[in-house]
Amino acid sequence: MEKTPKFYIVEAEALPEICRKVAEAKQMLETGETDKVNVATKAVGISRSAFYKYRDTIAPFQNLMAGRIITFQMMLKDKAGVLSSILSIFANCGANILTINQSIPTGGRAMVTISAETGGLSCSIEELSKLIAGIRGVVRAEVVAG
Repeated sequence: MEKTPKFYIVEAEALPEICRKVAEAKQMLETGETDKVNVATKAVGISRSAFYKYRDTIAPFQNLMAGRIITFQMMLKDKAGVLSSILSIFANCGANILTINQSIPTGGRAMVTISAETGGLSCSIEELSKLIAGIRGVVRAEVVAG
C-alpha cells in the first residue's frame, strides 16, 4: 500500500538548518545562479549527499503555487511607457501573461488588470509586487487573486 504524503506549512525558522540550506541550494539551481549541484551545495555549506537526501521533500511555499494564476490590479498614471515597464518586469521574472485589461484613462489615470501564470516565476510574488510598485507612474499595485 502506497503512503500518501502529508504536507505542513512551517515557518522557516522552525525548520532544521539543513532543510533551509537545501531549499537555498535548490533555489540557486532553479534560478540559474548555477547549474551544478556541487557548486550550489558548497555555496550554502552542505554535502551533496544531504542535498540529495532532502531535495524532494522541501520546497519554498511560493513553489507550491507554481502553475497558478495570479491577478494584479494597478492604478497607473496616463504616461507613455508605464505599462511597457510593468510588462518588462513580468517578463524578467518569468511570468507568462495571460490577459491585460485596461480602462480608458480618466483624470490622468487608468486601471489595469494583468493575469499571469506563475509556473516559470524566478522571483517571489512579493518581489514582483515590490518591483511593480516601484515603477514611476504606478499609483497603486496589488495582487487581487491567486
